Amino acid sequence: MTKPIIRKLRCAIYTRKSSEEGLEQEFNSLHAQREACEAYIASQRSEGWVLVRDQYDDGGVSGGTLERPGLKRLMADIEDGLVDIIVCYKIDRLSRSLADFAKLVEVFDRNGVTFVSVTQQFNTTTSMGRLTLNILLSFAQFEREVTAERIRDKVAASRRKGMWMGGVPPYGYRVESRKLLVEEEAAAHVRWIFARFIEIGSGTLLARETAERGLRTPRGNLIDKKYIYRLLNNRAYIGEAVHKGESYPGEHDAIIDADTWDKVRAILTVSPRKRAMHTRAKTPALLKGLVYGPDGAAFSPAHTKRRGRLYRYYVSQTVLKHGAGSCAVSRVPAGEIEAAVIEQIRNVLRQPEIVAGTWKAARVHDSSIKEADARAALQMLDPLWDELFPAEQTRILALLVERVDISMNALDVRLRTDGLAAVAREMMARDMERAA
Repeated sequence: MTKPIIRKLRCAIYTRKSSEEGLEQEFNSLHAQREACEAYIASQRSEGWVLVRDQYDDGGVSGGTLERPGLKRLMADIEDGLVDIIVCYKIDRLSRSLADFAKLVEVFDRNGVTFVSVTQQFNTTTSMGRLTLNILLSFAQFEREVTAERIRDKVAASRRKGMWMGGVPPYGYRVESRKLLVEEEAAAHVRWIFARFIEIGSGTLLARETAERGLRTPRGNLIDKKYIYRLLNNRAYIGEAVHKGESYPGEHDAIIDADTWDKVRAILTVSPRKRAMHTRAKTPALLKGLVYGPDGAAFSPAHTKRRGRLYRYYVSQTVLKHGAGSCAVSRVPAGEIEAAVIEQIRNVLRQPEIVAGTWKAARVHDSSIKEADARAALQMLDPLWDELFPAEQTRILALLVERVDISMNALDVRLRTDGLAAVAREMMARDMERAA
């Protein structure tokens, strides 16, 4: 009588431990799980069970997720038809989530794979086995959720007491004995960032300045605009601990005083668009909309900061649209061209023919104006110019100048005759107010 041929069943052992505690030991929990599973497989040798060589272990990984390296390798081998039976020490080693385990069982069924728990005997190929499995999984999931609730409650209570509960410490602090301590060098950078933001009100400009200073995050990355706004909104800097939107007095020392924090809050309540407009307004561009290049394209004001200094210039729209080399004059220093235009205007205002033209244009509005009045009014502008605010200088230049054409070797300023008359009337009105 011949013995029946027994088909070999390839068995894969899966082990898991939620925490990394004890994994460095020579014999740890993963080894104990594997030893028990190997003994069970050996007891089933008469049924054709054989152990596969590959090991599928996940140390320090929660059972509440399927994103586990060992489990992913196991599932890939199942899909490739390399495994017939999965052996675990307990059901919760494979998963603590009923929904996740349903996904795994779907893969098992599709590939004809059976799951076995060494300490909880059942077979997933039978209806009774599935019922038992679901009951065990429900309790495993319940245990996980209760544990998570206890941890959340503990964290909330600790945060209400102002305790530091782990994670990456805010820039400017270090952690010692589970407490936040001020790191003086980095804290000085934090104070500068807050103070500088109050001055300029722009995260974009501040990010450029931090890059120029070589400031970096604790991880070595550049401090960008997003990081700056997170830093400016972090209440840890005023000595508070935050949990789920609620603030509590913290155990750590504050880096920023309450007055500085309130000033930053006042700026941040203004919309980014309005703050950007305000920032641009503080950067004077006296000839905005007046400068044109040799190809007839307008020049736009622009600026940058290097090593704490502001550099302004006018750049050709042709270059902005088509790149460098598309225009003979790509950009010009703003200070130089503005000084040249103002100097030309000052020289022009002294010319008799300009004074006469201005007087005639002014008489259209007021026939009582004399030529000497027009000359005196235009001469007033010269000494008064440097006392005017940038916005006022920009307005007067827009009245006086119709167009500024620049080329490789020349600068041509075209004035407005009616604008000269308007400025003369303003100067005469100022003189009358002073006399009164």
